[in-house]
Amino acid sequence: MSEGTLYDKVWDRHAVTRLPTGQDQLFVGLHLIHEVTSPQAFGMLRERDLEVAYPDLTHATVDHIVPTSSKERPYADTAAEEMMAELEENVHESGIEFSHPDTGEQGIVHVIGPEQGLTQPGTTIVCGDSHTSTHGAFGALAFGIGTSQIRDVLATGTVAMEKQKVRKIEVTGELGDGVEAKDVILEIIRRLGTEGGVGYVYEYAGEAIENLDMEGRMSICNMSIEGGARAGYVNPDETTYAWLEGRERVPEGEAFEERKAYWESIRSDDNAEYDDVVTIDGGELEPVVTWGTTPAQGVGVTEPIPEPEDLPADKVETARRAQEHMRVEPGETMEGYPIDVAFLGSCTNARLPDLRRAARLVKGRTVDPDVRAMVVPGSQQVKQAAEAEGLDEIFTEAGFDWRGAGCSMCLGMNEDQLEGDEACASSSNRNFVGRQGSKDGRTVLMNPRMVVAAAINGEVTDVRAMKEVTVNE
Repeated sequence: MSEGTLYDKVWDRHAVTRLPTGQDQLFVGLHLIHEVTSPQAFGMLRERDLEVAYPDLTHATVDHIVPTSSKERPYADTAAEEMMAELEENVHESGIEFSHPDTGEQGIVHVIGPEQGLTQPGTTIVCGDSHTSTHGAFGALAFGIGTSQIRDVLATGTVAMEKQKVRKIEVTGELGDGVEAKDVILEIIRRLGTEGGVGYVYEYAGEAIENLDMEGRMSICNMSIEGGARAGYVNPDETTYAWLEGRERVPEGEAFEERKAYWESIRSDDNAEYDDVVTIDGGELEPVVTWGTTPAQGVGVTEPIPEPEDLPADKVETARRAQEHMRVEPGETMEGYPIDVAFLGSCTNARLPDLRRAARLVKGRTVDPDVRAMVVPGSQQVKQAAEAEGLDEIFTEAGFDWRGAGCSMCLGMNEDQLEGDEACASSSNRNFVGRQGSKDGRTVLMNPRMVVAAAINGEVTDVRAMKEVTVNE
């Protein structure tokens, strides 16, 4: 087993006891909740006449069902209104801080945690959402949990888990033009598979990772779960500390320096032992797009779609079905694949730098008349900051629909959904059949600039062929 890694250090410092099941009981430093997975857990507490043990270590938001077109209450969707009302009641009764839409701090749970300084290195973080791995970008151990575990964390402040192995993924070199963090993680999943990380947590390292900004690191850690890993993380460094300093809830002055010393101490040792090491040359990557119905079914934008028979035997039939659903042919490239919808959003790619990069490509251009295009900022703070820079005007003038904060078309739990067999260029994290609201819909995952390039041209486009312009930042 691994030794001397950040995972080992943070795990050991939060382990309360070894349970008869062989699992460890871990103390939870931050519990994030939202409207979809928490109502049942609160109901279980009431049945047992229990209270929330650590409301001060719990934070709520609403993201999955909240409409992005209007904040007016009651919501038009009855189920959404019921979930929202129940969350409001639960957090009020329990004394839990709530990033309500009226506060100006609402947003996708994995966007607001970092931006509000809730997410910090060396913390154990849980949430009833699979993409909680996002927070590992800060050197935290962050896990998605189920409803019964949410109940346990609310009642005790702890969660039972089995320790995993650690795989170090080193991405070397310098990323080329048009290649972003999203392409790195899609390439990792393409090579290792959607089940390659089962039994592991991923430590992302190497020059290409270290040179990413925090938003890029969050994108990579966000999709760890798509590769089967229990979590993913990046060791904290000066980029991490500079991003955190001055944020709400982050200590200031001498207290910050003391905290920083602790953060440094939990970094993986130079001689740390790993259970596995994988190396990828980041300099060889090009923009990656998916051709199928899992995040592993990806290919470089100029590379041919594989023949199903050339894949491992257990992947052949899945590939055939995926290619039939997506209407693609082996040997062709995804460049030129026609799209009907463009979605720039989700907890993977809806932060301010994502919108800035996309706006540089959009400025002075217009969306293809046959494409329905939308931009959904990851939080109200991201939306406000983007509007202060005039990014909203760049998008709207080009023909994009500028919407409010929420999960939106990533999973189609509100009104933002695909219709019929529409094909969507999406900056989200999953391309499963039916994921975006229509069982016949087709989702092509790609980086944010590739999304807007597709929106402008009406088809998947190699963004490296398009020039950017300067926008105010």
